[in-house]
Amino acid sequence: MTDQPTNEPNPGLSSSGMSDTGIAHLEGPLVSTGPVEPEPPSRWRVAMNEIMGGSIMISILSIVLAMVAGAILIAVTDKTVQATAGYFFAKPGDMLNAVWLAVSGAYSSLFQGSVYNFRREGFLNGIKPFMDTLNFATPLIMAGLGIGLGFRVGLFNIGGRGQMLIAIAIAGWIGFALDLPAGIHMIVAVIGGLIGGALWGGIVGLLKAKTGAHEVITTIMLNFVAFYLVSFLLRTPGALQAPGSNNPKSPPMKDTVVFPPLFGERYSVNLGLVFAIIAVIIVWWILERSSLGFKFKAVGYNPNAARVAGINVGAMFIWSMVISGALVGLAGVSQILGTVTTGFSSGIDAGIGFDAITVALLGRSKPWGIFWAAILFGAFKAGGYAMQAAQGIPIDIVLVVQSMIVLFIAAPPLVRAVFHLPTPGVFRKRTKIEAV
Repeated sequence: MTDQPTNEPNPGLSSSGMSDTGIAHLEGPLVSTGPVEPEPPSRWRVAMNEIMGGSIMISILSIVLAMVAGAILIAVTDKTVQATAGYFFAKPGDMLNAVWLAVSGAYSSLFQGSVYNFRREGFLNGIKPFMDTLNFATPLIMAGLGIGLGFRVGLFNIGGRGQMLIAIAIAGWIGFALDLPAGIHMIVAVIGGLIGGALWGGIVGLLKAKTGAHEVITTIMLNFVAFYLVSFLLRTPGALQAPGSNNPKSPPMKDTVVFPPLFGERYSVNLGLVFAIIAVIIVWWILERSSLGFKFKAVGYNPNAARVAGINVGAMFIWSMVISGALVGLAGVSQILGTVTTGFSSGIDAGIGFDAITVALLGRSKPWGIFWAAILFGAFKAGGYAMQAAQGIPIDIVLVVQSMIVLFIAAPPLVRAVFHLPTPGVFRKRTKIEAV
């Protein structure tokens, strides 16, 4: 016996078509959702994603966060702020006003000591702090280019101090020991310094290529070798020590070898800035327009893949460290022939080799990025002394700000989280549901 269709209503449905559970049962074909397809981002959205989450924005906001951290330290260490904090709940305005005066005064002094001093009469006098900034930035540009070039090849060159000292020793000896015509004397000294830095850096590249020795270890050790070697020569009569002196210091440079000032004797900027700009252009061309630069970047991305593609990885290590050492050596030359021309001691490097690491990181190892990063750090150096003199702010605060910049640059996810920035190439999914 077969079941016969019946016209009786389904006992589970009400007359309105609703089940007892309140869920509608629709007759006819079922409506289902189609596949979820990601909506492609627009060009405008892609551009904004790259700008807001890119390396340039990260660098700028790292500076902002470091300045905020510096402001907090300035406020905490200020004696007036500490005094007003004792009765904050009675008169909170006193402490807030003291914080504002301390922070604004410090950063105002930083600006006037590094960019433009409004208290001086005339534009030519007011712009002198910016010229000091350029003078401090000149060796940082050169050394930063050398360190950044090593980064692009995957090498961590922290041997800037040793490369600078060897270049200074050779260029300095040429500067005070040889008698050559003006112009030629300077060129010979510059070339000698470049060769010295290139050889000292080339040793690191050669050890890396032939033995696999890690460049961090070798550069650290060569820093000590260079320091004690130059110190020994500065204490040795007939070598680098000034005749008739017992101090570990060299004779002054001859006038024929000293870098001439670019804008007159009033300002400290000299020909070294021109060499720095030329170095930026040359390094940019090498990295962006030459086959050697392409090989450098290929080795930096993946040395194993570069080796499979036929690139001599060992040769790239050697050449990159030779060029890197020459650039750092040029920074040493600018010190001895442009800034400290009255004779040098073993401390003439002034920490430039290590500051250049920070400059290269802030500039993202790109030539023009390094250029602007070096100017920023030159401003910190020039303005830091003005802060200390005008406001009594410890110079260590400036060093803390520089360190905080490196800290935030090394942690892009932290900066993105603080400012709610997007990650480049990552988009929030936007989907659409289509009926089938």
